[in-house]
Formats: sequence, structure tokens, C-alpha cells
Amino acid sequence: MFGFGRKSSNLFGLDIGSTSVKLIELSRASGTGAELYRVDAFAVEPLPTGAVVERKIADIDAVGQCIQNALRRSGSKTKRAAVALSGSSVITKVIPMTASLSDAEMETQIQVEADQYIPYPLEEVNIDFDIVGPTAGNTEMVDVLIAASRRENVDDRVATLEIAGLTAAIVDVEAFAMENACALLLGHSDEAHASETVALADVGASTTTLHVFHGERTIYTREQNFGGDQLLDEIQHRYGMSKTDALENLAAETLPEDFETDVLIPFKDAMSQQIARALQFFYSATTFNRTDQVILAGGVAVLPNLAPFVGKRLGFPVSIANPFSIMGFAPEIDRHAIDHAAPSMMTATGLALRSFD
Repeated sequence: MFGFGRKSSNLFGLDIGSTSVKLIELSRASGTGAELYRVDAFAVEPLPTGAVVERKIADIDAVGQCIQNALRRSGSKTKRAAVALSGSSVITKVIPMTASLSDAEMETQIQVEADQYIPYPLEEVNIDFDIVGPTAGNTEMVDVLIAASRRENVDDRVATLEIAGLTAAIVDVEAFAMENACALLLGHSDEAHASETVALADVGASTTTLHVFHGERTIYTREQNFGGDQLLDEIQHRYGMSKTDALENLAAETLPEDFETDVLIPFKDAMSQQIARALQFFYSATTFNRTDQVILAGGVAVLPNLAPFVGKRLGFPVSIANPFSIMGFAPEIDRHAIDHAAPSMMTATGLALRSFD
């Protein structure tokens, strides 16, 4: 169900987050300019409170209705989508296998040996695999990536799409989608980036996920319980607002004068500390001891002057993710809306890029 290595044209990327669904559809850009892709459809639709809890779909009907609303607002006519599972719900393992085996033979062998790697009954999981490349030091073997998730995680996403009249063409893994988007963002065709170690901190509503890339590969992923909800909670508590009012005032920049000094700066400090802590875990768990740059993603990344603030705290370059910075746009795309949403569209963009595998 993960759709590794399959040609999957005419689909859009759909990121089902904890507070919203995000939809993006891309096409190859025409002409001879630097733009490789064009944004043909785009939408962000808020989810009702409790529809997604701890990265799991709790209300399939509500999420399906939101997807349908997002599709309608986007104007897309495409009926096939790529969606993703969060890293915490997926087991991945790289194993060496004989290079001469066919795909069918590899699949059979993986099914036979899967119980060594997966702590669930095989009838309760979806499994897929992809050949990563030759095994280092052994030309007769290849490294094979196995991904598995409990069947209910996949079935819930398929069911939500069906409610919206859509088909799940690919069920991917968020970390792999983020890897695709980050490769596009950094332009890994440029050899200057090939030896860089780049950390991307995706700050969501309740969870911050640190993805670390070296060259074109993800080398480390870690989730921490920290997110934008902590900022909203403080606004609600300090100013006696509902969550809806807190969101609206934050977006409109109409909070009281003491907001920046008493609420926003402490939150930025806490975020910087969380990222620094996640990087220390990365250094401790690997042979790496430095990071060349940090990219901030997620809805929180739109906070004013966030990148220079975090960069000063961390001591190396920090930027805000914008996967659309080198893309063209269909005439009907709301440029202001997509620019505002860009930092939170990395996963959806990585999924949409599966059209061009």
C-alpha cells in the first residue's frame, strides 16, 4: 500500500494533519525557465476539534467531509490522491537481500521473514518494500527498505478518501514525503549540497518532528511533544480568549501590546530549546557532530521574525521552508494564501511529487 517505485501520474498530495487537511496538485512547468513544476490546485481546510487525535483519525466522516470541502475549494478534478502515515505508526527496516532475486521473489522472502522485523501478526499489517541500492562492500547484495503499518492506519485513510469520492493511489510515509520536498527545496542536483547536513524542524500543533538529511537521504527522525498549541494555550490563559479567538487575533496581529515580550518571545525561546535538544539527541545517536543549517516548517513557522531569532539562539543559519519558491502558478491560485501556507505544505508537496516518480 505504500506505493514504492510505482508510476503514479495525475494525483494530488493530501496531508491529513491534526488541525487541517492540506491539498496540493502539481504539473510539469512548461517553457525554458528555472521552474520545474507548476501549482495547479491548492487548498487548506480546517478540521473540527477531535477529528484527528495523536496523529490518528478519530472521526472518519468529519475528515472525509473536510477533504471533500478542500477538493471543491481547490477546483481540482483529479480523483487520485497520495496520503501519508506518521512516522510513529510505521515500522521501517533496511535489510540486505540477494541482488539476483526478482521483485516477486523478494516479496515472497519478505513475507516469510517479516515476523523477524514486525511485532504484529502479519494479517494485521500492510507491508511494502523498495530497493535502496547496492549493499556497501558486497556487489551480490542490495539494501531493501521494508515499511509496515497496522492495517487499520491504512484503512482509515482509504476510508476518508472514499467518503470524498477519491481513491488512495499511494499511502506513503511522512518522513519520505518530507525527504522528497526537502530535496526539491535544497536543489540536490547542486553538488554543493551533497555533503551538507540539514535539519528540518516541522513544528505542528502538538508535535515537533526533527528530520535530518545528509545529501538526499533521511538519516535521523525524532518526534517531541511540543507545538503551536502551547502558544495558543498561553494566549487563551493570559487574555481570557477561546481557542478560536486566540487563533484569529494571532493571525490578525491584534493581540495586546505585551504579547510579544510576555508570550511570543518566551515561546520562541522554548521552541529554540526544543530544536537544540532534538539536535543533541541526533548527535548522541549518530556519528555526526554538526549541522549546516536548520529549516523551519509547519504552521508555527509563519510567526514574525522567527528564523533570525532561532538562528541566533542555535548559532547557525535558519530559514523558513517554502517548497513553492521555484514553482510557477496557475492563474487561479491565490498567491497570498499559498505564500502564507507554504511552511506547512512540505508533506503535501512531497506527496504531490510522487506524480513524477
